[in-house]
Amino acid sequence: MQLFFNPEITENDSQVTFPKDESRHIVKVLRKSEGDILNITNGKGLIFKAEIIIADVKQCTVKIISAEKEPPPPYYLHMIVAPTKMNDRYEWFLEKAMEIGVHEITPVICDHSERKVVKLDRYERVLLSAMKQSLHARFPKLNEPVSFKDFMNQELHGSKLIAHCEDVMEKPYLQKKVHPWQPVNILIGPEGDFSKEEIHLALGNGWEQISLGDSRLRTETAAIVACHTVAMKNQEL
Repeated sequence: MQLFFNPEITENDSQVTFPKDESRHIVKVLRKSEGDILNITNGKGLIFKAEIIIADVKQCTVKIISAEKEPPPPYYLHMIVAPTKMNDRYEWFLEKAMEIGVHEITPVICDHSERKVVKLDRYERVLLSAMKQSLHARFPKLNEPVSFKDFMNQELHGSKLIAHCEDVMEKPYLQKKVHPWQPVNILIGPEGDFSKEEIHLALGNGWEQISLGDSRLRTETAAIVACHTVAMKNQEL
């Protein structure tokens, strides 16, 4: 099944016109024509079945046939991940997290971050492509980048877990701290890890330190391990 995206579509619409870029992709690239059936999501949990009535490369218009709501996820995962030095590695994380299942993403700028400027529009395009590819009907919330210290002042719901590389006694594995059907926030640091001051600040603000295993992982790998662990814990029931 191919999945197309139109954020403006609602359950009350009888027909919808795609913007120019998506229209061109549908008509010119995929060679769709009048009478062809499309599956469309608005990124808010709805999947529509629609018939093309005007196959125009600038304004492809479809008639809505039916709408189906995807069940809400049984859990909520918020990944707070420091941007990587190489931007393509962060984009890889975004793509794979979208495929596995993530509901909110916050780029966090840390003391050891080598990349402090991010392009959210590029990140949104990566997430959108991955959403369509993996046939998800919910687009995750992508927040503006924030400094570590400012993020510590934000009010969050659910467990607050920080993964770091410091050798400490009490650092249980992530799977032991994840509770099915419960919201969870996971902090992943940059290539140089969190600073000692940041770890101390997080623990003082109610964050629990966790381990992602015995191997030393890259930032993007650690983030994907965390996403997958949370997803699997929520499929055990």
